[in-house]
Amino acid sequence: MTSCHQTSPDPQQPDEARPALSRIALRAAELGEGLTIRRALPTRQRRMVGAWCFLDHVGPVRFERSAGLHVGSHPHTALQTFTWMIQGRLLHRDSLGSEQLICPGQVNLMTAGRGIVHTEDSLPGEPVLHAAQLWIALPPAQVDCEPSFDHYPELPTWQQDGIACTLLAGRHGERQAPTRVHTPLLGMDLASAQAASTTLALNPAFEYGLLPLAGAVRIGRERIRDDEFAYLGQGLERLELGLEAGSRVLLLGGEPFEPPIVMWWNFVGLGRDQVAQAQADWESGSPRFGRVAGDAGPRLAAPKLPWSQPVSPP
Repeated sequence: MTSCHQTSPDPQQPDEARPALSRIALRAAELGEGLTIRRALPTRQRRMVGAWCFLDHVGPVRFERSAGLHVGSHPHTALQTFTWMIQGRLLHRDSLGSEQLICPGQVNLMTAGRGIVHTEDSLPGEPVLHAAQLWIALPPAQVDCEPSFDHYPELPTWQQDGIACTLLAGRHGERQAPTRVHTPLLGMDLASAQAASTTLALNPAFEYGLLPLAGAVRIGRERIRDDEFAYLGQGLERLELGLEAGSRVLLLGGEPFEPPIVMWWNFVGLGRDQVAQAQADWESGSPRFGRVAGDAGPRLAAPKLPWSQPVSPP
């Protein structure tokens, strides 16, 4: 069960540093073959942060000797999948012919556009997997773009007040992430072996959310644990953070996204008709969704739409 409530601001912080913080409890979900993950977005309380419309915290998971992660062929539309690898390795294959191993400290970015299919597999013999899996909604001009895949083995990294910072998406100060996104966004990973505090300059036009991936972080007097997602709202010019020893936190931001989107299963659309058509095309085997070379297993079946929707014939 999720929960959300407003917390009192710290009277010792100036207005521009006081987030109107909302706590949202993560909810458990199943990924692939029985692998339990924790979901931060979307929830009833918060559907998006900027164009970030989905956030799963995967692990850290320790597999048995004979087990591992296999996510069979499944489709996406009108979004980008964004994988940030912290521990372990995953093999990505898609219907474009891409085959890419992602290692810790790297990002895989797949742009679905009008439609793409992919699989994900952990490597045999690797016992631990820890990652963040995110989706980015594409703006109207890109929802039907040609699909593509990009791998980013190097990202901007620096030390700030004893905290290791990695810029995953967007711009922070003079640094620009190489990841190719289509709306104004920010993604940052901050990790510290020792207890440390820092202040981050923010864009007041953005809204922000924060997820501890390990340990806990303090925002003013509020302590956020790794089973919570903190929505910080819009209008902040800076953010004062205190990381406990051994903590890691993911900071997301972006301009509020327009227009509203519809999400169902692995599809995003600008209306129910787009999502229903994508599902009908997937179920009919339309050429819109190609095959993943080397994947001999069954394709994932889409759950029944929660609404009645006529679609065009394939």
